[in-house]
Amino acid sequence: MALYLLLLMVTACAATPQDLSGQMFTFPQETNSAHVRLTTSRQVLSAVTVCFRSFSDLRRDITLFSLSTPSADNDFGIYKLAATDEFEMWIRNTKMDFIGQDYKLNTWHSLCSTWDSGSGLFQMWLDGQPSSRRFMSAGSSISGHIIIVLGQDQDSHGGGFDIAQSFVGMMSDVHMWDHVLSPCEIQNYVHHLNFPPGNVLNWNELEFQIIGRVLIEDKQKVETCY
Repeated sequence: MALYLLLLMVTACAATPQDLSGQMFTFPQETNSAHVRLTTSRQVLSAVTVCFRSFSDLRRDITLFSLSTPSADNDFGIYKLAATDEFEMWIRNTKMDFIGQDYKLNTWHSLCSTWDSGSGLFQMWLDGQPSSRRFMSAGSSISGHIIIVLGQDQDSHGGGFDIAQSFVGMMSDVHMWDHVLSPCEIQNYVHHLNFPPGNVLNWNELEFQIIGRVLIEDKQKVETCY
């Protein structure tokens, strides 16, 4: 496996967008500091779809995606709870639990979450299987200075990290859109088929900063070696 980048407790800025196709972020240890900060020029979002793939063996609560603004620490957040069938979602500081998901440890999972401020409806898709559509928050857009973090939970805008909520594992194929993807588009993402790349965050043209011990590696493939 080729190791492209290893930064130990320093900050690195990507001067230009990077194509991370076929690669992954590896978060190798519990910390209250190591994370990836994703860059977007967007300041207002009236709808959101976020998709990514992740792999972890942690049985405790973990943070998968944290978007914060000055007015809401949890403006859009995705968390895996200790119970293996339960996720916690946040929109505009409103929390809701999604139960009954078929999540397994030590397995790559594809997760997509959608929300629209007009209807207020939120839905998550785990490995292409949808949850119930639930009302969470309507009539108010995500707005302000957006900070997006992988690997830590923002308990304050851009900080307030807690080691007990940190992510340990691998993450790849992070995309974010300013609209709700159709079910067919989500299925195409899940099955590695053609889909429109994110217009807010695009894994193939990603701007980011790595802080602390986070690695960029080739994505592991389990295959016959003889």
